[in-house]
Amino acid sequence: MADKIRNAGREIKVLNLFAYTGGATLACAEAGASVSHVDASKGMVQWARENATVSGLSDKPIRWLVDDCEKFVQREIRRGKTYDAIVMDPSGLRQRTRRRDNGNLKICIYDLVKTCSGVLSDEPLFFLLNSYTTGLSPSVMAYILRDVLGTRFGGNVTADEIGLPVEATGGVLPCGSTAIWQK
Repeated sequence: MADKIRNAGREIKVLNLFAYTGGATLACAEAGASVSHVDASKGMVQWARENATVSGLSDKPIRWLVDDCEKFVQREIRRGKTYDAIVMDPSGLRQRTRRRDNGNLKICIYDLVKTCSGVLSDEPLFFLLNSYTTGLSPSVMAYILRDVLGTRFGGNVTADEIGLPVEATGGVLPCGSTAIWQK
């Protein structure tokens, strides 16, 4: 993310959704982007602000927003606001379901990515999607990004597992998936 922002040669606006304690927000801001940090938890947003202060980044252009991410994006679309990059880390996907007419439940990650694509600028840099939801594989996430963004903007998609190294065994403990679309 930081390299893409630094090498863009223009002002970059990043939208960090489900932003938690702000690691991605701070990395993007430090690289020179203006960042909108959105999380529904007031406590998490406060923690992220504190992290910016202790990291010496409190003077960076960061908007701290306590809001429902999907509703915020829908309002930004209506306002005509755009962003050059999106970071999305929705850990609660398995709880975010929508009932169809036939009574079946489905995870609405595809719909969420599609909605979020509506705030991308005409020259977006990247869309990073992380998930810790069981059953949402890297290949499925890559498919979603390729289908929603690749058909509109070109670019390429890569995906992988997220894991924690285990020093005792030299192995990796899988804990999620990640996919990124980039120009």
